[in-house]
Amino acid sequence: MSDTKDITALLSEHVRDGMTIAVGGFGLSGTPFRLIEALRDTGAKNLTIVSNNMGVDGKGLGILLENHQVTKVLSSYVGENKEFARQYLEGELEVEFNPQGTLAERLRAGGAGIPAFYTATGVGTVVAEGKPHQEFDGRTYVMERGIVADIALVHAWKGDEDGNLMYRLTAQNFNPLCAMSGKVTIAEVEERVDRGALQPDAIHTPSVFVDYVVDASTAEKPIEQRTTRPHPSK
Repeated sequence: MSDTKDITALLSEHVRDGMTIAVGGFGLSGTPFRLIEALRDTGAKNLTIVSNNMGVDGKGLGILLENHQVTKVLSSYVGENKEFARQYLEGELEVEFNPQGTLAERLRAGGAGIPAFYTATGVGTVVAEGKPHQEFDGRTYVMERGIVADIALVHAWKGDEDGNLMYRLTAQNFNPLCAMSGKVTIAEVEERVDRGALQPDAIHTPSVFVDYVVDASTAEKPIEQRTTRPHPSK
């Protein structure tokens, strides 16, 4: 499946208003741009997005904010997005901040069938307010719930027809964790390969976590902050 209309049709079969959707990426690295665009085109509203960050203005998850499709965000970093800041400060958007490692573990735990866990991270701060606390070996911990998303959208470097995935370098980031957490996981891949082409010990996300694989071989890869420097010879 490679046509954008087909991808939108696929998402339209599964996405409904009010769903919780986990989305891979870190900044603009490893972000499933084609799937996010298809999600926008479904017109689904009142979405809860779980992601490390919300993209930037006009790119990545930022386009869902601009289309007013998101009502709640679970995230660990929300910089680089003026529209996000505006909606949050004006009370249009509910935000649940998570320490980055806690967010990662919440996604992993949800995918592993672990409903909750305790961590010392955040104890004594606003992120722990209203949550159960417990003392272990003389130290106080706060309970965090695992995250199970209705839909997970991820971006991979390579994927086979069964849904086994490999990520490239930094683009691995939150993608494997989001893939685990989804009741339905859709992966866009830069390169589709035949069954058996991926070495078992090179697979980052096994096919048991993936329901659909779509083509992203021609997808644009925006650069979040382009920097250059003079060549040493000049």
